[in-house]
Amino acid sequence: MAERVSAREAIALVSDGFTEQQLADLPDAGDGPLGWEGYGAQRDRAARRTGSAESVVYGTALLGGTECVLISFEFGFLGGSLSERAGDRLEAAYGLARERRLPLVSLIATGGSRMQEGMIALGQLQRVARASVLLREAGVAHIAVLRDPTTGGGWATLGAGADVILALPGAQVGFAGSRVRPADADPAAYTAEGQLAAGQIDAVVPPGSLRETLAFWVKALAPAAVAGEREPVEPPRALGAGGEPARTGWDAVRQARGAERPRAEAYLDDYFTRREPLRGDRCGGEDPGMLCGVGLRDGRPVAYVAQGGTATRPAGYRTAARVVRLADRLGLPVLTLIDTPGAANDAEAERSGAGAAIAELFTTMAAARTPLTSLLIGEGGSGGALALAAPGNTWATPASYFSVIAPELAAAILKRSPDQVPHLADQLRLRPEDLVELGVVRGIVGPG
Repeated sequence: MAERVSAREAIALVSDGFTEQQLADLPDAGDGPLGWEGYGAQRDRAARRTGSAESVVYGTALLGGTECVLISFEFGFLGGSLSERAGDRLEAAYGLARERRLPLVSLIATGGSRMQEGMIALGQLQRVARASVLLREAGVAHIAVLRDPTTGGGWATLGAGADVILALPGAQVGFAGSRVRPADADPAAYTAEGQLAAGQIDAVVPPGSLRETLAFWVKALAPAAVAGEREPVEPPRALGAGGEPARTGWDAVRQARGAERPRAEAYLDDYFTRREPLRGDRCGGEDPGMLCGVGLRDGRPVAYVAQGGTATRPAGYRTAARVVRLADRLGLPVLTLIDTPGAANDAEAERSGAGAAIAELFTTMAAARTPLTSLLIGEGGSGGALALAAPGNTWATPASYFSVIAPELAAAILKRSPDQVPHLADQLRLRPEDLVELGVVRGIVGPG
């Protein structure tokens, strides 16, 4: 279990300065909308104990020198539960972020909706959802930090609905709180680490690194950081030892499959001065072979989607589409790196919706208004690779190929013998030089 801290201790952990906002005083609510016996006295005791008038504190803060709107939950106030007055504060915080066009950061620690206010409390989830929609429409980012615990409606709205979801190690995270789960439920599924493995959050961040990590995200996603930047980024340079261009199609295939060829990690490290991951498809899956996130290139934030050389699984395509949609909404340029033998085609991939996931990425790329840049760094196997290609702005490295189908699979379909595979590779015209001549890619990048 993660260490539990107060709302203001959580604020001090991440911010360089905080100015709390106050709402106008409301009449004493007594025992609340349900007339729950003793509820008023419970609130009074919680206020004296925590120094907070409600379970939510909000205001403006500086994170690494970047101004943002900050929400922090006080778990000591009736379990950080959502009430009507807490909903007032959340709605006000979202509105302030939208009005001032500042990133919104939520430090969440809540057990869910406040039972003593019944359906009035539960209805706050709709208020938060509406505020979230308005914030998205305004192109303002929301970064959530899941403290211990983050359960119930707080997880299902503020937490899971954020653009970037970070969590503290060991935090309880799940829709079901610890007292209402099935007796035989696997406890690991309700942890930050379990949710990371299930593709539901982006990163588990130790407390000592949280300030620096949040400072990166608010700076990278602040509207001011991307204002006026509508030009595509340049493709990365080619990495690896130079050599003679592939003389044959089969030479190109062998070069692209070479074990010594630099992979996506090397290209991303060479291209960006700093980057942070965006992981998971938010549907219960993650593809380790699809690397996504946001990086800084000469100080400019750029979203990236990069295949790592493995067959891409449905969760990978869904994650890629999620990241491209986020970049499009916030105005970030996108860089994609293409390197896959193709889409995963095993039975589990089909059951997980491979076709729908690939279609989603194709349409997301086609609909994107933000500038896209793609670089083919290795294998370009069929539609599973083309789904990541920027229409009209795809480049290739010398050690790469792009093909409608792998030569070996072409031989199988055409009922050709294995010794015909190299000839088929030539017929497919899959070399980088062929791709330029055919208009499939714009050019071949060099090492400069």
